[in-house]
Amino acid sequence: MFSMADSELTGFETKVLAMIGALQPGDIVTYGEVAAEVGKPGAARAVGSTLRRHGSEVPWWRVVAANGRLVPGGEQRQTAKLKAEGVLVRNGRVVMR
Repeated sequence: MFSMADSELTGFETKVLAMIGALQPGDIVTYGEVAAEVGKPGAARAVGSTLRRHGSEVPWWRVVAANGRLVPGGEQRQTAKLKAEGVLVRNGRVVMR
């Protein structure tokens, strides 16, 4: 599933990456939703940390802040990827439906 050895990932990281890896084009989730889905409600920042370390292995651009805000410093790249999937982005935020 992932390019790195499983021993390099924590159980939490493995679950986060698996969940995000299963997202389909056009799907959007928040960091908090990912945390809750993998059994760690309140661990949104840990989801962000996991994506900073291992995000190149999954569609990281499909994860946004609770208010729809895009990844700081990566807004242009994330916007392009999301728009290519038909997601509406306005003023650095995903328009949540």
